[in-house]
Amino acid sequence: MNKLIVIVAILFSSVGFSQAYEFHSTKEIEALPVISQDQTGSCWSFSTTSFLEAEIIRVTGKKTDLSEMYNVRNTYLDKAENYVMRQGKAQFGEGGLSHDVINSARKYGMVPETNFTGKNNPDLQFNHSKMVAELEAVVKKAVAETPKKYPNWKADYAAILDAYMGKFNEDEKITQQNQSIDNKIESKVKALTPKQFLGTTKLNLDDYITITSFTNEPFYSKFILSIPDNFANGYLYNLPLDEFILNIDNALENGYTLALDTDVSELTFSEKEGIAVIPEYEEDNKSILTEIKPEKNITPEYRQAEFENFNTQDDHLMHIVGKVADQKGNHYYKVKNSWGTKSGKNGFIYISIPYVKLKAISVMLNKNGLSKKTKAALKI
Repeated sequence: MNKLIVIVAILFSSVGFSQAYEFHSTKEIEALPVISQDQTGSCWSFSTTSFLEAEIIRVTGKKTDLSEMYNVRNTYLDKAENYVMRQGKAQFGEGGLSHDVINSARKYGMVPETNFTGKNNPDLQFNHSKMVAELEAVVKKAVAETPKKYPNWKADYAAILDAYMGKFNEDEKITQQNQSIDNKIESKVKALTPKQFLGTTKLNLDDYITITSFTNEPFYSKFILSIPDNFANGYLYNLPLDEFILNIDNALENGYTLALDTDVSELTFSEKEGIAVIPEYEEDNKSILTEIKPEKNITPEYRQAEFENFNTQDDHLMHIVGKVADQKGNHYYKVKNSWGTKSGKNGFIYISIPYVKLKAISVMLNKNGLSKKTKAALKI
């Protein structure tokens, strides 16, 4: 009898833990709707542009649909210059990081989506595969022949961008209609350059920093992370792992969203289920995508080892817009993806804290979203 009771207790305990997920929102910050990057490697622009759109909403209350492809087109110009002047000893491809969008905005300004869609046929999806191959051929030829023997390489390169993405003159005027408080369109119209338009957004580009956590660099210092897509040699601020997570949470609690650079190659990152987790036991790899299972305790040493073994790489960038919890009190970040609304949970992925601790390369945030202690330690 006692043996039977024990068996039943074990069964009930197992069933009790392996429950199908039931999520409820614990924090939600307004952002623009999910869209798709389609067949491009421009997640870095879609995620960071969404992040800046949320910042505009936070600062001004206005919903401004910014052009992701304006940032992409201009960053390709800088990427080509970098590749050729480094004589081909640099990364050239579709990838990028959040600071590339900030750099583009500083240099070229920003424009609304209506002023630059980044495609000549609005009815077609984005597809940059042929464009990137042609761009790469030009810069490789410029390196092989030297710019002296190929003086027109920049013109040829720009012509490819024009053919696939459409032309945009930096001095082209942007027509902007003012909106009153009740969201009615006023009749007054302003003609702006991209830099002048950036000024109307009230964004302060100096406010945006990137934080991370690695044990091979001093904590509370800034350093250049050696990953292929960091072609611009952007700086990251290094924090202890728990403090890295604490500041993500602090930002969210205070109404700030974050742009997330992470690895999505894990079997337990599920686009279908819209969830990303790190199971404690390998045999739970499949079941944990639909049922609550124990997750691994992530140490700084394990995180560092996975990065140095190339098991963690900067695969994809997304936008953290809130948090959810399951019925057992486990918390997950609500992350806006750029794979369309049919992906994940209506375009969102719920990413567990252990997953972020292990697989997040970095996050960009407004420095005012940092805790007072961290801000003081970083001297910013």
